[in-house]
Amino acid sequence: MTPRLDTLPYRHVLTLPTEPAAVRLARETAERALAEWGIAAHHPAVGPALLILSELVTNSVRHAVGASPQTTVVYAAGPECLVFAVHDRHPHRPRLYAPAGAGGLATVVELTHGLGGTAVVRGDADGRGKSIWITLPL
Repeated sequence: MTPRLDTLPYRHVLTLPTEPAAVRLARETAERALAEWGIAAHHPAVGPALLILSELVTNSVRHAVGASPQTTVVYAAGPECLVFAVHDRHPHRPRLYAPAGAGGLATVVELTHGLGGTAVVRGDADGRGKSIWITLPL
């Protein structure tokens, strides 16, 4: 269920300073974009999607600020799915599939899978950054 980004009719990219205010701005931008795209705030995927997004941006702020002065969020949607990615230039690629209760991104993955979605870490070609991509069905 991982669609190609260029096949989705709705897309938005936001680049922010890697600082605490980025979490709120990324979430507010997601709320506005979803509303503009006709995805209702009460849709069952929206609340968990906003929580997942907030956690991913928080992780960039906490762990990547020294190596990545900016964090980029990609938002996309189509009739059947919502996709977003959080990118920073820190070289560490976290493990998404850690043992249960291991903390870190385990909650993100649990929420994503609970909704029938996918989570993937994609490294930059130069090895100096990564994106965490989340795809959720609508």
